[in-house]
Amino acid sequence: MASVLDRPLRGAILAAADNGFVRRAVTQYGMRLGARRFVAGETAAEFLSVAKAANAQGFAVAATILGEGVRDASEAAAVTDEYCRLLRTFADEKIDANVAFKLTHVGLDIDPELAFENAARIALAAQETNASIRTDMEQSRYVDATLAIHRRLRRRFTCVGFVLQSYLHRSLGDLEAMMDLAPNVRIVKGAYLEPPTIAYPRKRDVDANYRRMLQLALSHDGYTAIATHDPRMVAYAEELATTQTLPKRGRFEFQLLYGIGTALARALVARGYRVRLSIPYGSYWFPYLMRRLAERPANLAFFIKGALSRS
Repeated sequence: MASVLDRPLRGAILAAADNGFVRRAVTQYGMRLGARRFVAGETAAEFLSVAKAANAQGFAVAATILGEGVRDASEAAAVTDEYCRLLRTFADEKIDANVAFKLTHVGLDIDPELAFENAARIALAAQETNASIRTDMEQSRYVDATLAIHRRLRRRFTCVGFVLQSYLHRSLGDLEAMMDLAPNVRIVKGAYLEPPTIAYPRKRDVDANYRRMLQLALSHDGYTAIATHDPRMVAYAEELATTQTLPKRGRFEFQLLYGIGTALARALVARGYRVRLSIPYGSYWFPYLMRRLAERPANLAFFIKGALSRS
């Protein structure tokens, strides 16, 4: 997550994500100019090729079909069908992968009940194929609905997980409220632009809350996905795990975004940890790319360098 000094830049990049001209230009050329560093491709076939290569290097995979804010029930059903097909393909082809999806991609903006039904269908496919799923967290206005749906899913399935964002003031309390479930939680910092009344504006406060959430999660039953590219946070997590005599596999894993922190990911695998790469694909990759560019100026510099080298 960017520092407070980068907030104007982040705001500009995220505003550009809603600009039709920018969207058309980047969508036309972006995949060739460097977007493939962060996105496997636009099709399931392209994703599966990347996922298999990641497995061969010792990484597990989290698959995400890019998209959100669906307002057509048939489109939400089609997305649900594709996630179910992915899970069956993972089982058939022995790919070490699970799926993570946004509830607005399967109908939350249409009807929470529709989103629950579609999420339950994906969870059932995961249960039948001995896999797992995770509902991603979106903007703050979706937190209550997302956690409510997760609780409903958890009553029926043990293979479901959720995400909490440490930049939100409320997240530590949300995690405490989930402890009775022995939760499968992924802790992230957060990539949306939220007002300071809702989210910590300073990186040091976001990091401090991340550490508090990590302490809570690792000191209770459940499974924790530690999603970070920060070597200092990784070192803190390793210290916590050692202090609590947690095994390197079975109670937690590290998660990194595809194309970011590759050297760190490889080092963690070499140290014996389970490491999962979050690998997205799909035609709706533009907003995802813009959030990755907004998170770190280095990502933006990489993308611009790719564009200039091909101009």
